[in-house]
Amino acid sequence: MPTIACHTLGCKVNQYDTQAMLELFLQRGYTAVSMEEEADVYLLNTCTVTGTGDKKSLQTARRLKRLHPGSRLILCGCLAQKRGASLLAETGADLILGTQRRAEVVDLLEQVLSGGRPLCAVEPLGRDVPFESLQISYQEEHTRASLKIQEGCDNHCTYCIIPSVRGPIRSRTPESVGEEARRLSAHGVQEIVLTGIHLSSYGRDLSPRASLLDAIAQVQQTEGITRIRLGSLEPMIATPAFAAALREMDKICPQFHLALQSGSDSVLRRMKRQYNTSQYLAAAENLRQAFPRAALTTDILTGFPGETEEEFQETARMIEQVGFARIHVFPYSARPDTPAAVMPDPVPRAVREERVRKLIRVGNRCAEKYLQDWIGAEAQIIPEEIVDGCWEGYTPEYIRVRLCPGASCTGGRPVQVRLASVRSGLMLGEPVSPHDNL
Repeated sequence: MPTIACHTLGCKVNQYDTQAMLELFLQRGYTAVSMEEEADVYLLNTCTVTGTGDKKSLQTARRLKRLHPGSRLILCGCLAQKRGASLLAETGADLILGTQRRAEVVDLLEQVLSGGRPLCAVEPLGRDVPFESLQISYQEEHTRASLKIQEGCDNHCTYCIIPSVRGPIRSRTPESVGEEARRLSAHGVQEIVLTGIHLSSYGRDLSPRASLLDAIAQVQQTEGITRIRLGSLEPMIATPAFAAALREMDKICPQFHLALQSGSDSVLRRMKRQYNTSQYLAAAENLRQAFPRAALTTDILTGFPGETEEEFQETARMIEQVGFARIHVFPYSARPDTPAAVMPDPVPRAVREERVRKLIRVGNRCAEKYLQDWIGAEAQIIPEEIVDGCWEGYTPEYIRVRLCPGASCTGGRPVQVRLASVRSGLMLGEPVSPHDNL
């Protein structure tokens, strides 16, 4: 029986796509093995959001071919879409897929095997490209799974290469979202993370037109799903009406990843983002009005061309003003064929890296404060794994909680806990006995 090993670089959308392709191989008689084992086929889902993504993708591909010269190598994803057939010679891959035709991956590999020649199956992403109907039935996390409902982006921010490698906005129908939610629930999934390349654009391309709330409603109605977590949102979607509608859905997790990128209005304009800092703060307030203890998380890009020290400081102050529960900071990385790549006044690499370190420190202080505010409160976790002899799981706000040693619970079954203390970004808790609430 042939074997396959998969590895994903990049975002949750890539993780979903990898799982969908893996399940196609399993349906055709393959057995899944880990990347550390010898496999007949290795599938690498690549990333090109940053220069680091490019580097890791190429290094991993070359290492796989060097360590397993007799195995077949499939490259797919964003870097594969961008570089196409050139990767055949660069990496020795046998099959190159982009961000389409993934549903054909097994047939395309068989074509390579029967023909004895490498194949590039990357195709242009025109305006009429459809949403590719992939599906999954489980993920390795067992109790949590991503559900991809949207593909592509039409925003064309000046620093971003994603529209060129993911194509225009495409959405799966709300009915299809419901079907996949029910399938995941049947396999024991309790928490679904709705994800997409530009989630806030969901449904604009459908006829009749739909909205993100329509997709969420399908999952809300799914028996067995107890939590709905949303992927990255654009600030302009978080209106008072949107936040109020979410509040009416009791499965929504009050953890919202609200895209920021910069806390400076002048930098946001150069980035061609679709909001300013005042609008962002209003969006954050709308969510907190509906969910007072909500965890707000975000991404920050620092060192954008022309970013002055004052613009950088504006971002640092914005992080503190919002009071994020968690931030991801990364330095600007010029992407080929984007407007920002030729903008004047590039920020030196050393300055970019130092600004990353400074913002991480600011973010860590905010995260610590957010956790400290939870001490003494109660929350529900779903125990997911045993670490150092103790169960760990997440609250709806995505606070990672480790239960006290010896705490009795069952993996996958929700438990009410009292949050006692914080240690290195980890919340320590103890189960609440039923009589504690009398």
